Amino acid sequence: MEKPRHSITKTFGILTSGGDCPGLNAAIRGVCRAAHDRYGMKAIGIGNGYRGLIDGNAWHLHSADFSGILTQPGTILGAAREKPFKRPPGFRDSNIEKDKVASIIKNYEKLKLDCLVVLGGNGTNTTGHLLAREGLNVIGLPKTIDNDIVGTDRTFGFNSALGIATEAIDRIHSTAQSHSRVMVIELMGHKAGWLALYAGVAGGGDVILIPEIPYDIKTITEHLEERAKSGKTFSIVVVAEGAYSIQEEKMEKKERKKYLA
Repeated sequence: MEKPRHSITKTFGILTSGGDCPGLNAAIRGVCRAAHDRYGMKAIGIGNGYRGLIDGNAWHLHSADFSGILTQPGTILGAAREKPFKRPPGFRDSNIEKDKVASIIKNYEKLKLDCLVVLGGNGTNTTGHLLAREGLNVIGLPKTIDNDIVGTDRTFGFNSALGIATEAIDRIHSTAQSHSRVMVIELMGHKAGWLALYAGVAGGGDVILIPEIPYDIKTITEHLEERAKSGKTFSIVVVAEGAYSIQEEKMEKKERKKYLA
């Protein structure tokens, strides 16, 4: 084995937050194995995302813990959607967030961490950024099937979701054709249309609606009618969950939320 190199960082914590997705365990393994074998670092696993750091749920990760997990689904660390800087609905006491952040800082110091590695999407990395402003050393890894992390070309989880979504669209073709139907398929993506666009193109969607381009329902109707008149008896419409019309685009954010509810 290669002799570990010197590193200023001796001990780091690692957590996974938000929704689970393919590649999480592979990323945990990659980070921990390189840190342990090449640099002689000590890895501390933190359970259930930021909630584990608030509660002090942490343990030493040994080589055996991150061995053999390359193809294992989910995350060995567990995940949760804890947002320590966000006030819970119905609570007016601002000390709730302050107490959570204070607990995170306290446990960070108690565990003698030199750095915190967070694996997650927008919310996770936003929290990581805010913790860095509190004085913690944080490294963020982009994990989301939405592929919507700024400054990142591809997030892990996106390719796997793309493959599954493309297959789903492809499989629906036979049913649409057999019954001469217009089939509408909604895909995840929140406010980003990457998954819908890539899967729609790869799966042969006839109409693709994404949040970045507000749609005109009349234009869509005309296109589908033209397809029908030309002898194409079915159509596939792929819709990103955050897509909205040109009418909805003109609305204020609160008004649009109320309209879509």
